[in-house]
Amino acid sequence: MLRIASFNVNGIRAAQRRGIETWWAQTCPDILAIQEMRAPAQAIPEGLFDGWHLAYHEGNLPGRNGVALLSRTPPAAVRYGFGHRASDPEGRYVEADYDLDGLALRVGSVYVPKGATWEGPDADPAKYRRKMQFMASFRSYLTRARREAAREGREFLVMGDFNIAHTSEDLKNWRSNQRSEGFLPEEREWFGSLLGPRTLVDVVRRLHPDAPGPYSWWSWRGQSFVNDTGWRIDYHLASAGLAARAVTGGTHRDASYEERISDHAPVVVDYATG
Repeated sequence: MLRIASFNVNGIRAAQRRGIETWWAQTCPDILAIQEMRAPAQAIPEGLFDGWHLAYHEGNLPGRNGVALLSRTPPAAVRYGFGHRASDPEGRYVEADYDLDGLALRVGSVYVPKGATWEGPDADPAKYRRKMQFMASFRSYLTRARREAAREGREFLVMGDFNIAHTSEDLKNWRSNQRSEGFLPEEREWFGSLLGPRTLVDVVRRLHPDAPGPYSWWSWRGQSFVNDTGWRIDYHLASAGLAARAVTGGTHRDASYEERISDHAPVVVDYATG
């Protein structure tokens, strides 16, 4: 069995203070994708990643972004960015090849921009356009990457914080959020365009076809976490062959508000090998 996890940690130094090392010691992932590291490489706490192989795209925005892949087995190759001139310097995508238990994988960790609405009281057209441009470029890249992986005999998996809830099952208050960033019709349409039986599969939704959530993000404010008023915006999107190997999966929701490591929960999936 191969355990693969994705976790937006909302700052790796803060996550360490809140107990992420205890979580991964209990969870024992073989591969861990991290988003929002928010630290230059030299500021990562000493010894935090002992026993891991780290592929890290920290980006050029101090205190923001930063994506990583941790693995117990060294990667065969690492790639930084996906060819999008505007976002590649920001540390939003890193990808690596792995050969684990007879399974050849190409794995990406992505942090999609949050974006904004085009109109309304909180509108920010510049942020809206930036996210739309990112999504258009990333969709083209995912097609190329998946096909290249297949030609090399590798399954493909992209994980991370997409900052989009795909359907009404993916956020608690969907009716009141239909004009909110992260649930705009064009964002949802884009996300749906990535999915298909011959392209990419939303692994956790495949494992939980009829259930709300499982949510992966809750605001720090108010009673969102206590009332499970969340959003599912963190995903495993896998090539069909890998998705078919998924046995169990979902989010590791913290036991209480006080024990939260991040405003996100890790998304963990066990894939059969052999």
